[in-house]
Amino acid sequence: MDLTKPSKENVSYMIEQIKEKLRMVNVDAMKSEHFTDEHYEDILYLYEMVMKRNTFSPSEMQAIVSELGTLRK
Repeated sequence: MDLTKPSKENVSYMIEQIKEKLRMVNVDAMKSEHFTDEHYEDILYLYEMVMKRNTFSPSEMQAIVSELGTLRK
């Protein structure tokens, strides 16, 4: 998948991967259709950061989810 080009499909893929990596309990709160490619660069940055790490502290997870919340449409 070419994540260098903003698209709805790429946004959906990245959000789903972030949710899976963080093992989010309330996945309905972060449905990929709630995001657009308007904030593509921010979502890509979060995606790359999350994919690089193996573990997250509770406060880090909360910060990531909070940031995703600000990017929702």
